[in-house]
Amino acid sequence: MSVTEVTDRISHIQLQFKQLSALDARFNPTSASRFSTELETASTALSRSDGSPSGADVVAEAKKYLGLPYVWGGTDPTKGLDCSGLVQLVYKNLGYDLPRVSNQQATAGRPVASMAEAQPGDLIAWDNSSRNKGVDHIAIYIGDGKMIEAPRTGLDVRIVDVPSTPDVIRRILPDQGATGVGSVARTAGTDQVPFGTPYAHLFNTAGAKYGVSPELLSAIARQESGYDPRAVSPAGAQGLMQLMPATARGLGVTDSFNANQAVDGAARLMSDLLDRFGRTDLALAAYNAGPGAVLRHDGIPPYRETQRYVAAIMADLRGER
Repeated sequence: MSVTEVTDRISHIQLQFKQLSALDARFNPTSASRFSTELETASTALSRSDGSPSGADVVAEAKKYLGLPYVWGGTDPTKGLDCSGLVQLVYKNLGYDLPRVSNQQATAGRPVASMAEAQPGDLIAWDNSSRNKGVDHIAIYIGDGKMIEAPRTGLDVRIVDVPSTPDVIRRILPDQGATGVGSVARTAGTDQVPFGTPYAHLFNTAGAKYGVSPELLSAIARQESGYDPRAVSPAGAQGLMQLMPATARGLGVTDSFNANQAVDGAARLMSDLLDRFGRTDLALAAYNAGPGAVLRHDGIPPYRETQRYVAAIMADLRGER
């Protein structure tokens, strides 16, 4: 049985269960909740081959909501979803934090040149109305010229043929097997910071924990603070990894001057940025200038500081420093 057949079968079983679970919950809500959780865990394990989300995972997740009613502004799957609510929910369940509205979602991830290069899981979007600025409808491409969408009032979440050439195609997931200067720096178990490097054990531990290259974490610390855990920048960034206070709070870091907390928080942040942008250079640009700047400029922002920052760390990773 192919991966597509497996995910389709899983989605069919999940849809049947949703229809039955409401009845079961009236009589035994605890067992219904437990069974739902176990089913979700099992289906996720079956649909993933390498432990990270794939296009097939996105499609399988989206198919769970087939038949739900369209509700304008809807984000609650128990009531109904609109087009961007569906996209946001699907990716949130796979660990990706996308913006709420379609015109912002249409700037997330990376551009795809044409439908000939589109892959399952990509976002496809249209600017249909002259009254609104930017994209006003978005859907999830599932392959073979078809997509899943929450269309409009009176219709349910459905699978349909892609009706026309999209105005925007975006890829949220990292490209599989990417290589080269901009490829995603993930640890494969052999990328270890050597003994004698400051805080080597912290970089190695956090890298293994979050799936980020320890060498990348070490290079960031070298560039950010010169391995000084007490460093404070003129902008207010603090500690070994130069986390801004608001960023640190969002990462659960209570003391940016604590090297252990700082490295753990930075590794978690870089893991998210690598997943979001799919390339090391773009993730570094987002670490330095913020994800919004990378999205606005559709790449490394034209800021001299950020461009020098990215170039220096990428050179460091290539052993050119």
